[in-house]
Amino acid sequence: MAGLLLAAGGGRRLGGRPKALLDHRGRLLVEHAAGVLRDGGCDPVHIVLGAAADAVRERADLAGYGTSVNPDWAQGMGSSLRVGLAALAGSGADAVVVSLVDQPGIGAAAVARVVAAYEGRDSLAAAAYGGGRGHPVLFGAARWADIAASAEGDRGARAYLRRHAAAITLVECGDVAEAYDIDTPEDLRRLE
Repeated sequence: MAGLLLAAGGGRRLGGRPKALLDHRGRLLVEHAAGVLRDGGCDPVHIVLGAAADAVRERADLAGYGTSVNPDWAQGMGSSLRVGLAALAGSGADAVVVSLVDQPGIGAAAVARVVAAYEGRDSLAAAAYGGGRGHPVLFGAARWADIAASAEGDRGARAYLRRHAAAITLVECGDVAEAYDIDTPEDLRRLE
């Protein structure tokens, strides 16, 4: 079970502060989020960087994680998802759990629940919060090519998931995680 952390955004609504470089619990948000995937049962864990990639590599301890840089990060999450799936294509992983760097309220317990929903290389699963689909999401390897082909803009895999909604196993995680994003200066108060 691979983990894929999308951490390429430039933090446009945060005044251009890349979210990967925000501090949370004594370390950078990118380190925290990658550790959550690993602690939740994912190995290998791959991180897609973009905005300020050199600064992230310089400041963050990413030893033990694969990384790649999305040169088209400004086009949105879809391009980062494509880069990450391509990087993992030769890993031998049967599935990937995809997480976002700006959701520090989602911990290893939620990742582990989504990992446990894996049933085969055609699996689709997602964390749910009060019945609504959220992150992280699990994509069986048999679906990666179609997901990459449909991933675009800031929607990532949303269109693919909408088309295949009947196949998604929703895993309630609202009792172990909070699915908020760090998007605006007001959201920074949620960081510890």
